[in-house]
Order: sequence, then structure tokens, then C-alpha cells
Amino acid sequence: MLTPMKYIDEYRNPELARKLLNEIRRKAAHHWTIMEICGGQTHSIIRNGIDQLLPDTIELVHGPGCPVCVTPLESIERALAIAAREEVIFTSFGDMLRVPGNYRDLFMIRSAGGDVRIVFSPLDALQIARDNPAKEVVFFAVGFETTAPANAMAVWQAAREGIENFSVLVSQVMVPPAMRAILSSPGNRVQGFLAAGHVCAVMGYEEYEPVAREFQVPIVPTGFEPVELLAGILKTVELLEEGKAEVVNCYGRVVSRAGNPVAQETIHNVFEVTDRQWRGIGLIPGSGLGLRESYARFDAEKRFNVTNIFAEESPFCMSGSVLQGKLKPDGCPAFAKECTPQHPLGATMVSSEGACAAYYKYHLDTP
Repeated sequence: MLTPMKYIDEYRNPELARKLLNEIRRKAAHHWTIMEICGGQTHSIIRNGIDQLLPDTIELVHGPGCPVCVTPLESIERALAIAAREEVIFTSFGDMLRVPGNYRDLFMIRSAGGDVRIVFSPLDALQIARDNPAKEVVFFAVGFETTAPANAMAVWQAAREGIENFSVLVSQVMVPPAMRAILSSPGNRVQGFLAAGHVCAVMGYEEYEPVAREFQVPIVPTGFEPVELLAGILKTVELLEEGKAEVVNCYGRVVSRAGNPVAQETIHNVFEVTDRQWRGIGLIPGSGLGLRESYARFDAEKRFNVTNIFAEESPFCMSGSVLQGKLKPDGCPAFAKECTPQHPLGATMVSSEGACAAYYKYHLDTP
């Protein structure tokens, strides 16, 4: 465990990072494959060169922890169909606007005259609905458990105020079922996890304990700064070398075992567990959140009758294998060729948290 630190620079201290790296080298007697489940962690790892500084005995693979990346293509196509309607103001976080559908993205809808707006919170979208009562305002509610409380609060507030021109297109997913799917999949190589600190801040880490026991893997919640990530990797290595399938919290400044009960209650009041498609992976039972029946009138899929829109992934995009830790981004034949940030085949090349985007920005050799 890290000694509590006061300033952010301490979490980027090169000398402390070197000490942690030396400890990892000293204790990693066997080869271990560890997955960081969070896209923000992936970018920090690649940006700071942590993956290249680790000993050859430790391999990091990148999991489906980018909410933009795992939003299924059919949800993107439904968003595009809704956003193109004249009566709609479609709102979204900015990183969703360039995620490609089959032939277009939300930026193209906007350039063709659609009213597509970037917001920083679902409550911003709700305010737009208040200000534009003659328009249908839709918010693209994507993300993991981190975004679920605010998305739930926006729906709850709309119901409380009777704002009937507001709805949400929901693509909320949850981490533990994805971990189970990865560990259960044929050819799985993951032997330990770095858990996403911000998700654990909401949900706690108690729900990871049954996963650790069932699959005999250590799970270590950790943060996003280099020293925190190295401390998390070190703890995971120690648990693996000792044969301990436990959950050990390395992000104590933010995460507790129980998490945030108020946020959890807000999620539970508005959402219920449902099956959910994951882009590049497929259907994971019980891995998503959908609106409860009492809030069904705010469901944009039903309001605009787009439930039956389906789509197929590009046959050249291998993001599904990347998201499951079976392939590194630069192992995809289309990487940096047919697929670039300017002309992406999949969401992992678009998102600010996508593994392919991280490799393109930080690993690609450029003249």
C-alpha cells in the first residue's frame, strides 16, 4: 500500500516509480498476464511508458473499460436515426460524436443540419429540455457505473418536474459481468486485474470478491497516476506469486469496500439490471442497466421506435479481440493503415480512452 500523499506531484515522483519498478522486477519470478480494465488507466500506462518499463515477465493487456468503445454499433445507429429527426435536439458527451456507425457519425448528422449538441452532464441536457419545450431533447446515456448516478438523477429529476420532452438513449454497462465473460472465454490469458478506481469509488469493491474467489484471480482497485498504477501492479504480482485470489484496495484515498451508498441507491431507484450488447464482444447477460418500468416513458428507444435497428461490425476491425485482451492494438492488420483516428474502423481508435487510440498516439513510430 502507498503511504498517503498530499500533492498530485507525489503520485508522479520518478524516484518512487523507480523503486516500485525495482520491486516488481524482484518479485516477478513467473510470467503473469494482468489486465487493466479501465481505458483511462490504459492511456496513463501507455503515455508514461509503464508497459515498456516492466520486466518481460509481466504483460499488460487492455480490457473493455472504455465506455465509448463498448457501446454497441446498433446503439450508435439508433442514436444517428434519432439525431437526424427534425424535432430532436440530440445531446451527448463529446467523445461519442466521432464514433462511427455503418456509414456516418453524429458529426455528420450535425453538418447535415441536425441539432446535435455536446454537453458536460446529463443535467445540462435536462436544462436544454426546460429551455426548449417545443423540442424533443435526447441524452445519449452511455458509460459504466461511474456515469450511472448522474444519468439516473437526470431521469429522476425530469419525472419529478414533469419534463416530458426529455428522454435518454441508454447504453449503461457494468464491470463485474464483463470480467466474468473475459475469464470464462476460450483462450483467456488474464491472471489478474487492475480494477477501475472511479467505478469502485461508486460501487465499492465488495462485488469483486465473488469474482476473485470463483475464478481464483487477484483483483486490485487502483488509480490513474504512474505511482498508483505501479503500486497496483506490484500488489497484483505479489498476490499472484503468493497464490492468493483476493481483492486488495490500492486506491484507499478514493475507494472504500462499500462504495457510495447514496449513488448506488440513485442507480437502483431508476435503473434495473438487464442483458446488454457490448461492441466487439457480443451479448453479456446481466451486464447492463435499463430504465425501470416506472421510468419507461423516458426511454428514447421506445419513444422514437428505434428498438429494431441492428447493425454489423466492420469485418476488418478487430477491436473485440483488443477489448478482451486477446490482441494488442498494433497486432491488428488494419492498425494505422485502413484504421486511423481520422478514418476509424472502430470506437477503440476514436475514444480518448480507447486502446487503439493510445497505441496510435504514443507507440506509433512517426517520422
